[in-house]
Order: sequence, then structure tokens, then C-alpha cells
Amino acid sequence: MKIKISSDSTCDLGSEHTAGHDIGIIPLSVILVENVYSDGIDITPQQIFDYVAATKTLPKTAACTEEAYAEQFEKFLEGHDALIHFNISSKASVTNRNASEAAKRFGGRVKVIDSLALSTGQGLLVLKACDFAKEGLDPDEIVRRVEALRPKVNTSFVPDSLEYLHKGGRCSLAALLGAKVLKLHPLIEMDEGQLHATKKYAGSLVRCLKNYVADLAEKYPSYDRTRCFITHSSCERDVVDMVRGLVDEAFDFENVYETVAGGVITGHCGKNTLGVLFIHD
Repeated sequence: MKIKISSDSTCDLGSEHTAGHDIGIIPLSVILVENVYSDGIDITPQQIFDYVAATKTLPKTAACTEEAYAEQFEKFLEGHDALIHFNISSKASVTNRNASEAAKRFGGRVKVIDSLALSTGQGLLVLKACDFAKEGLDPDEIVRRVEALRPKVNTSFVPDSLEYLHKGGRCSLAALLGAKVLKLHPLIEMDEGQLHATKKYAGSLVRCLKNYVADLAEKYPSYDRTRCFITHSSCERDVVDMVRGLVDEAFDFENVYETVAGGVITGHCGKNTLGVLFIHD
């Protein structure tokens, strides 16, 4: 059986993975004033940073419509017996609802998975589905195994600033000002499909990231060693390299990949946000 795996662009997987595993990507839209861009295709993070600096507002994002999903699903099914598609958490977007409705048109050949994650947390599940498909598992078993992994995905980030979260209504002005004065950096974690600020680190971003990686190693002594992602929104090269070194020291992953967050994630978290994402036991 030939199974195609696809995902919304919010999985933040680069061409190394999408091309290497023949993963179909459906871009969400990023809207700057009246201009509509396709996430991951014709908009860069710098365009978003420049837009926010000039307008003091965040870009808008738009989910694919049911019709758009149906059109893409039909294309992906060409030459395949089944399609498994992944969406960003249903608690963050209507994409899962729209995709699920579109899937009903294909007589069970299209399975839609609510990742309950975002960015490469979603991407980790997409790649697991690719692994399972290569093992020869049928679509229903792949869906069952992937959904069982959802609570085990560490999707977490440390933003350099609360500015974008404040503009998006995710933190108060008092919290924003307090963070600036005290040099606080929140730990943002995904739990049951929703983002929560669960901890605050104090000091420079470098110091906070060091504590963040140490906390992850302590919290998750047992984990899937197959792969890990360091995903960031245009962090400085030396900062990313430092985190890579810390991850290599604290963990024993077979593969550690670096990815730059796409427009949808960048537009919500802002510049210099960084996360270490993997599946734990």
C-alpha cells in the first residue's frame, strides 16, 4: 500500500525532510495589510519583523478553507492508496476542522490527525508517521500509534521578548513591562494542545537558554533518541551553536536538526525565540 504523508506548513520542516520523505506541505496564509503570502513560500521572517516594527501590530494568519484542502488532498492522492494529513493543534486554529470536513469526501482514504502541537512538535509526529509508513504499517495503525505519541511530544520555547505575545493578547502590559525590567524570559510549553507560560527564567537570553536545556535534561531522562529539533526565529548563530553544544552534552540523540520557524510561528513569538523539541518516553 502506498501511503502519502502531508502536513500544514506549521510543522516547520525544511526541505531536507519534506523532500527526503516526500512530505506534502499545505501552506497557511500570512497577511500583511492587504497582501496575502503563503507561509514558507514567499514570505521571510525579516518581512514579519519589519512589518511589526513599522505598524506595531502583528500579522494576521488564515487557515486553509475546506475547498482548498479538498483540492490539495486530491492531488496528494494521485498515485497513492491513502493520505495521512497533520494539522496544527485544533485549539490554536480551525485548520483541523476544515481538513477533517474535506477528508469526508474521499471515502476513508484520507486520515486527518490533530497534532495537538505546533512547529517541529508537529513535525516530529509527521516524521514518525513517515517512519511507520516505511515499516509497512497500514493507515489506521499509523494513526493509532501517532496519536498515542501526542502527549509525549515536548513542544516548548523560550522567547527573548514578550512583545509579540503581548501584542497578540497572550500576556498583559504589566507582565511585559515587568519582564523588561527584571530581564525575565518565560518558558512557553504546549499542554493538551494549548500554550502555557509555565516558568520564568531570569537573566540574559544565553543564561536562560542554558537553564532551559538543563531543565529539559532533568525533566526527561528517558526519551526517543531518533531525532531532536532546535527550532528558532532568526536567533544569532553563536546562540544556536551554544544550544546545540548543550543539547549534545545533555542528551544522546542520533540526529539533531536545526530549523528556522516559519511565518505563522514567527508572527506569534517574535525574533530570537528558541525551542528544543523531541519525543520523550
